[in-house]
Amino acid sequence: MTAVINPFDTPAGYANSNYGRWNGTQLILRDGRTPSRRTADVHAALRAVLHDPDFPCVGAKSVVNQASYRFALHDELATTDSTAGLALDLFRFAEERQRIPGEFTSFIASFAEPKLRTMKAFETLLWRQLGALHALDREHFAWNPAVSNDPEDTSFSFSFAGGAYFVVGLSPASKRWARRFPWPTLVFNDHFQFERLRANQQFERIRDTIRERDQTLHGDVNPMMADYGNHSEARQYSGRNVGEAWKCPVHFD
Repeated sequence: MTAVINPFDTPAGYANSNYGRWNGTQLILRDGRTPSRRTADVHAALRAVLHDPDFPCVGAKSVVNQASYRFALHDELATTDSTAGLALDLFRFAEERQRIPGEFTSFIASFAEPKLRTMKAFETLLWRQLGALHALDREHFAWNPAVSNDPEDTSFSFSFAGGAYFVVGLSPASKRWARRFPWPTLVFNDHFQFERLRANQQFERIRDTIRERDQTLHGDVNPMMADYGNHSEARQYSGRNVGEAWKCPVHFD
């Protein structure tokens, strides 16, 4: 089998890479190294949140229960060094994704900094990070042709290394518990797993279950949890409750 060349395997990418998987008992980094104490602690905290019986997203719970995710902790959201490491790690996930068993697969990137106090600040950095990833990606890959690169389009989905992703942001500033985590986090979910759910007539059942659990937890349904395909998914990425006049601060050309 021909080895896949990772175009993001640069000195900066390698120095800032932190790609790991859960082996059933502990987090193991790609090269077999034991993760740092900080990485292990953030990962353990994330698993604790998703394992909570009241956590509403059944898809996220499935990812953790089946260990069908990969995890990395980077230093600071949207910096040049972290972007280099994130690009390398997200490509590794893209290359490995089809071999990961489970109905759902996700790459989860958490960041040690900054300490965010507002959702607006998190939203700004989330889009700055996605824009920086795209700036690296466009040098090597075209946007996935099955999805739009226009954040206003209902068929928009973030594209990286030819794969399409629905991005879910978690922030310490979120007012909703299901989107709150002490460290800024971006969850890259395979876009086409949602298409498969819809084709198999499972999407509505899972969506309704999440909404029921969300209402039980918060007393209401997240207003940003729009029906899939009715609005651009870009509006949901940060988790901030945005109005109809919201415009994405980044253009993907």
